[in-house]
Amino acid sequence: MSRSRKEDGGQTVQSVTRALMLLELMAKENNTISLSELARKVHLKMATVHRLLNTLMSRGFVEQDKATLRYRLGIKNFEIGNAALMINDLRSMIRPFLKQLAERINETINLAVLDGAEVIYIDQIESTNIVIVKMFARIGSRGPAYCTGTGKVLLADLPIQELRKRLSQIELVKFTEYTITDTEKLIEKLIQIKSDGYALDFSERDLGVTCVAVPVKNFEGRVQAAISVSAPEQRMLMSRIEHEILPTILDIAGQISKQLGYLDTKVLG
Repeated sequence: MSRSRKEDGGQTVQSVTRALMLLELMAKENNTISLSELARKVHLKMATVHRLLNTLMSRGFVEQDKATLRYRLGIKNFEIGNAALMINDLRSMIRPFLKQLAERINETINLAVLDGAEVIYIDQIESTNIVIVKMFARIGSRGPAYCTGTGKVLLADLPIQELRKRLSQIELVKFTEYTITDTEKLIEKLIQIKSDGYALDFSERDLGVTCVAVPVKNFEGRVQAAISVSAPEQRMLMSRIEHEILPTILDIAGQISKQLGYLDTKVLG
């Protein structure tokens, strides 16, 4: 696979860079464009551009007009762009609530969504405590959902068949002695989490870190995101979790869910 060096010393994949150049050009054109025009404007051989276009078409990023043989952007670009907008909108809407939660708890607050069997952290507010959480989670980072508080909350909302399918596609790595790596035990735990309405993570991914996570539901009643409070285990005694953290994070999650149109039928009776 061909690679090209960046000025900052990193590496880029040449074929990917070229494919992205084609997509960017087609977006600017705002119309169909021929193979020869594309090749001329990106300064590449027609054979190279043709191979790139065939790859992009196979993934839905580019379409070809059968009559004129000219190319245009495919619907896949809209799907990805729309997903990015939704995440940004979700983050912007939830951010004030996360700040409120951070002010009330003063521990690290995370906002995450599910992608396959991975959790993606889309926002985070760090604690101002002298001793803060040292964990892998950072804004934009991915992690295994099965051994994180937010991830378990998100997985717990999936139908069992879909849950088994996603778990079968990954290796359940044992990060610490507390990580659950038995699929059946994990599913049993996730069923309990869905019933409880929250998840606890005691050093399952990061040793010495305790996490309390709850779901954020949308107007359909589905879990759209998860928020969590993470802190060193010495500050996360069960008495504090039960009497302070859990009631507070559930209150904030309820407010967010209401903003997303969720109607709690239990409250209505």
